[in-house]
Amino acid sequence: MKTRVFGAKPGSYGAGLQGLIDSGQWQSDEDLATAYRNWGAYAYGQHDEGSQVPETFVRRLSEMQLVLHNQDNREHDVLDSGDYYQFQGGMAAAVRHYSGQQPAMYFGDHSSPESPRMRSLQEEISRVVRSRATNPKWIEGVQRHGYKGAFEIAATVDYLFAFDATARVVRDDQYARVTDAFVADATTRAFMQQHNPQAFHGMCERLLEAIQRGLWQEPGDYPQLLETHLLDTEHLLEMR
Repeated sequence: MKTRVFGAKPGSYGAGLQGLIDSGQWQSDEDLATAYRNWGAYAYGQHDEGSQVPETFVRRLSEMQLVLHNQDNREHDVLDSGDYYQFQGGMAAAVRHYSGQQPAMYFGDHSSPESPRMRSLQEEISRVVRSRATNPKWIEGVQRHGYKGAFEIAATVDYLFAFDATARVVRDDQYARVTDAFVADATTRAFMQQHNPQAFHGMCERLLEAIQRGLWQEPGDYPQLLETHLLDTEHLLEMR
């Protein structure tokens, strides 16, 4: 009998990537793929409640050509939860490593069952960056929540970076767009430095990491901008 349903170890949840991404303790697709394999190689079926079969899982991953995520609500988007990049992005990184090819990636929007829409993951990332993440109305709205609002802004950048690290779906202009909205914009920068300077500092570090890892390939003058505000925030934190 062939196995086609895999997941985390019985009683566990996740895809094993969050710790690596958060800490920066990874260097290549192999590191991400290994974590995804170790966490997800448990087989489930009618007569199987979670057998560990890493060789079978790797073989399945090496045969895949397409990675799809379906979502049936609009309460969340792909850049406001770590689960999206862990599972879809993690699978993409594993397929790329074990097959040697970048898989096609799609997002199925089933929030309106009568009119489902299928987009490429790149298109969905672009849609979220434009319509939510850098939308002045959203930025103004989260600022009403002080510390937590600043956290949500920084988390959006974390998830954008993580999707690029795993699925390779973020363009340079999208990195520039969030940097303009969250760092270069004096009002948003002042809000974050006042209410959650740690989040602002971490966000600058994450954007610089994208540059250092070659994900943001042609950043122009943005490294200097980010480094300047990173140092300013370090001084601010030292004074508190």
